[in-house]
Amino acid sequence: MVGTNLKGETLSMISKRSVVEAEMNSIIDRLCQPGGPGISGNLVDSEGFPRSDIDIPAVRADRQRLSELRNDYTRITELINENIEVLHSARLAPTTPSVSRDPSDGEVSNMVVEERAYTDNAMEVDTLVKIPFAIVDEIADASPAADDGLQLGDHIVKFGKVEASVQNLLQSLASEAQSNQGRRLDIVVMRQGALVNLTVTPRSWHGRGLLGCHFRIL
Repeated sequence: MVGTNLKGETLSMISKRSVVEAEMNSIIDRLCQPGGPGISGNLVDSEGFPRSDIDIPAVRADRQRLSELRNDYTRITELINENIEVLHSARLAPTTPSVSRDPSDGEVSNMVVEERAYTDNAMEVDTLVKIPFAIVDEIADASPAADDGLQLGDHIVKFGKVEASVQNLLQSLASEAQSNQGRRLDIVVMRQGALVNLTVTPRSWHGRGLLGCHFRIL
C-alpha cells in the first residue's frame, strides 16, 4: 500500500506549485496587457531610447521574478514527478492479501478490504498523474488558439496524444498540430488549479504557425 506520507507530500507540493503558478499568471497578465512589453519584448523604442510609455524598472523586476518562479515551478514539478514514479511503482507492485487462517467469511472480507485499498491507491495515483508539461506564454489576438478558447497562462496537461511522459515534447507538440491541421484536436489544460477540456483546430490564418501561440516546456 502506498505510503500516506508520500501522498500527502505530493499533494502538498502540487498545492504549492499552484500558488507559484498563480503568481506567474499574474505577472504574465501584467506584462502582456495592451501596450505592455510582453515577456520578452524590447524596452527601447525604434531609435534605441528607453521606452517612455512603460515603467522599465517595474518590468525588469517582473521579468526577474517570473524567471525565479519558473525555476521554482520546474524544481517542484521534478519533485512531484519523482514521487509519482514511486507511487506508480507501489501501484503496479503485486499485493499479497493478508487473509484469515479461519476458513470463514473473514477471509473473503480481508481480501475485499485489501482490493478496495489497492483500488483507492490507483485512483489517487491517477489524480496525481495529471501533470502539466508546457505553458502558453504567448498567444496572438484572433489566432486559432485564442478563438478556440486557449488562454495565456494555460498549462498544457494533454495535447492530442502528447502527454508529459512523451519524449521531445516541443517537437511532439509541433508534429501533433501539423498532423491534425484542419481537424479538431482535444486538449486538457490546467487553468487556475482546475482541469479544463478544450478542442482546438490547427489551421492556417494570417499570422504565424497553425495555432498562433507559443508553448514553453516546463
